[in-house]
Amino acid sequence: MAKSAYIYADPTIATNASSSTPYGIYDNDTTFASESIQVCKWTARRLGHPVMQLEFDSGSIYAMFEEAVSEYSLHINNYNIRNWMWNSYSSEAKLSGSQWETGNTGSMGTGSFQPQSPHMGTTFVLSKQYGEAANVGGDLTLYSGSIVLSASQQTYDLQNDTVISASHSGKRMEIQRVFNYGPSAITRFYDPFAGSFEQRQMLDAFGFGNVSPAVSFILRPISYDISRAQAIETNDKVRKSAYSFELQNNKIRLFPIPKSGDAGSKIYFQYYLREDKELTTRSFTDNKVSDPSNVPYKFITYNEINSSGRQWIRKYTLALSKELLGIIRSKYATMPLPNGEVSMDGESLKAEGREEKTLLMDELKEFLESVSLTTKAQTEADEAEANSRVLARSPLGIYIG
Repeated sequence: MAKSAYIYADPTIATNASSSTPYGIYDNDTTFASESIQVCKWTARRLGHPVMQLEFDSGSIYAMFEEAVSEYSLHINNYNIRNWMWNSYSSEAKLSGSQWETGNTGSMGTGSFQPQSPHMGTTFVLSKQYGEAANVGGDLTLYSGSIVLSASQQTYDLQNDTVISASHSGKRMEIQRVFNYGPSAITRFYDPFAGSFEQRQMLDAFGFGNVSPAVSFILRPISYDISRAQAIETNDKVRKSAYSFELQNNKIRLFPIPKSGDAGSKIYFQYYLREDKELTTRSFTDNKVSDPSNVPYKFITYNEINSSGRQWIRKYTLALSKELLGIIRSKYATMPLPNGEVSMDGESLKAEGREEKTLLMDELKEFLESVSLTTKAQTEADEAEANSRVLARSPLGIYIG
């Protein structure tokens, strides 16, 4: 059985982690590669070297170091997913080589110092649905079509009697807007700038009736024309057959009935395809965030982990190494010696390593929970409530004018 002294005697010639880690996730990180030797040396000495021999080589400690960094990365990424999952929902995520890439330049990329940019998440997705209903947005294509009017024909089949894209023929449509309007009210004005009996009365009222040369017109404000147009349109709607339509089972009924003079004219409309609206999933990209399994977080770059994170990784590496050494030593309860035998401490090492792992994991989870967005919001609410109670008991200043 080799002694650890031959493994850790000189860290400058020791094999670094870049050739000993099982997965090689961080081999290109120069900080990880250089610090792995110090972590290996520190772990070996914390386990009793060189006074005691160790029953594994440096490669085992490098593997534990890699696992500790990955475990830290796992919990940091889970924290980010819990906070930002709904903000990243349906965002683009492309697979390039063996790494995930994303259109976002925030914390979803490896080694980014920028925080995830918050937005309305699924509320934004719902707002698109409302936008589609109100014709002011959304992520469906709003198509346009037209109806060629025939004299005395009042009802038209939208799937057969309309001018639409050939690929939409025979498909169910949801009509969003029909441009069936009467002539513009402004075309029925008398010249708004020409004189009338009202004009003469207004001139006299303002004292301009005897002005020479005579005032021939008055420039009225635009609000006057708008009010006049509304009056004409209201009159037509209440007292006459208003321009309107009725939709039922993809058939449209027009009001009033087209006359011979309307034949050949077109009425335009806008519509969605029913099949587009009924899709439960809409694929905008080949890959998108749909659940926690495909949120494109990567392993954290060791070079960018701060000092507190690195210390947690070192302690977790030691706990993993204790557990592994305990498992190895547990194979033999005692070790024979020339003058007797020595009891192995495998079970106690194994239990100690597992206990330290649990404590470190609880410490990390508790810290991440304390800085989560939910806790932050609750803390701010508690502070606001406490400040409100303090202010409620504070005397108000009295000001004498």
